[in-house]
Amino acid sequence: MSMLAALMVVAGCSSTRLDRPAPVEDRGGSASRPAEVVPMPGAENAGKPGYYTVKAGDTLFRIALDSGQNWRDIQAWNNLTNPNALEVGQVLRVQPPGATTAATAPSGPTTSPVTSSGVASRPLTETAPPAASNSPTTPPAPAPAPAAGGADEISFIWPAQGTVITPFDEANNKGVSIAGKIGDPVVAAADGRVVYAGAGLRGYGNLIILKHNNTYLTAYAHNQALLVREDQAVRQGQKIAEMGSSDTDRVKLHFEVRRLGKPVDPMGHLPKR
Repeated sequence: MSMLAALMVVAGCSSTRLDRPAPVEDRGGSASRPAEVVPMPGAENAGKPGYYTVKAGDTLFRIALDSGQNWRDIQAWNNLTNPNALEVGQVLRVQPPGATTAATAPSGPTTSPVTSSGVASRPLTETAPPAASNSPTTPPAPAPAPAAGGADEISFIWPAQGTVITPFDEANNKGVSIAGKIGDPVVAAADGRVVYAGAGLRGYGNLIILKHNNTYLTAYAHNQALLVREDQAVRQGQKIAEMGSSDTDRVKLHFEVRRLGKPVDPMGHLPKR
């Protein structure tokens, strides 16, 4: 009996040791440390002139339009590998390095990227043809509006021949809407270079943006066909698009004039009819 009792005591001790959980090794208490907060790219420049902090719904195309810049320039200044991958809180340079002009905060409706697969296209020439008022593809151009003064002030002509059906309203309509028929010519309001041609800004449909100088951009929206491509030089009066109804309820041209990225009333820059 004494031998059996001894064996039972040994077995009980072994069972107790096997059931005991292994001790947890403390490796410096890393499990209790809060996660490291990684700052957004460019956060050190937040609030500085020439920089813009990305908000929900922003796209690079919208930021470029509202800053008066070419979206490709903003992409290059910020070393963006994917222009569609912006993060809320990210801070972008929206003025050229060394520029002293403060950035204009983007305004207008919230936007999101869309594809441009529905944009009709036509064969393009490498250089822009000179404007000709008697050309079958170019409507007669009214006399240019008088310049308002200043080195960057320019004279615009009407981009289409229809009547204005919606006036400028800074809160609700960033330009004017011009009536017309499907396929009516849309012409460049002044000499410039195409900085955008596509359908990447929701609410604008098939859109062309021209940069005329460091001060002025013009935008031409809702076209059915775009006849120019990005980085192409165009002349005043040159046909750049055909009027349509893309992303809107009727055939019309939505025309904007932007001064340093800020929408201004085109009627103050177009000649009197």
